[in-house]
Order: sequence, then C-alpha cells, then structure tokens
Amino acid sequence: MSTAMGVRLVHNLTHPSDLVIDLADGPQLARAVIAAHRRSHLHPAHPGGWGREPATLIVTGWPPEASPGEFFARCRAGLVPGGCVAVLLPHGDVTLPVDVVIAAKQAGLAYLQHIVAADRPPRRGQRTQLDIHTDVLILTRSATDTGSADG
Repeated sequence: MSTAMGVRLVHNLTHPSDLVIDLADGPQLARAVIAAHRRSHLHPAHPGGWGREPATLIVTGWPPEASPGEFFARCRAGLVPGGCVAVLLPHGDVTLPVDVVIAAKQAGLAYLQHIVAADRPPRRGQRTQLDIHTDVLILTRSATDTGSADG
C-alpha cells in the first residue's frame, strides 16, 4: 500500500477522534494515522483482541494468520457500528475478492466498495496498460445490525 492510499483510507473512513487498528505491513498507514491526528493500535494489544475500545477502521493485509471466518468475526467484534475493514489484496487473482466478501459476509460484515489504485493516471490519446499497485476491499459493520452474524 502506498502512503497516498493510507492517507485516503484514514481521511475518508475516519474522524479525528476515531481509533484505527493497523495490521498492514509497512509504515505507510502509521504515517497516515499520525499525519491525520488519529489514534491507533499498530499491532494486536493482546492475543484475545485489539484492545478494549472498538475501532472505526481496521486495515489488514491478506491472507490473515487465522482462518478467514475467525479473522472477520474478530474484526466485526472490534469495530464500532458503521466501522470499516480495509483488506489489502494481492493483485492478479480475480476470484480472490469474491472469496474475501463471502467469508466476511458469513461473519456479519457487508461489502461496501472495491478500490483499485494505479501508479499513474492514463494519458489522453495513449493506450497504456495501468500498473495496479493496490487492490483494497472495504467491508463494513452495519450501523443497524442487531449483533447477530446473520445481520
């Protein structure tokens, strides 16, 4: 993930007092959190969870260390209603986003959007192949759910 993508995620999905959980590799999201004056947990606070306070945004790479179902259930439990999980996907596998959304839905998270970031914008009059550097799935915990994984 680029620093610019981290900045966009933090600014678009959180407010200044919100908590961000950074499970992504690299310092890009941490830089964005600091620049945006947000609070963050950079790593799990303890094996049972990410701390006592629910977060507004969790950013993670893929695949998780735990099974996808267990991981998304943990994410859902660690989010405020309306909070989001941003999943950074390895680019190239066209079936992977569908698999991730299915696992997230089974844990009670809903699909919100799919962001594809390229390293340079296309130029008028030139046919160029875009070099995709980040695929991000945004999943959300419904603000109106009743607490059940079935929604």
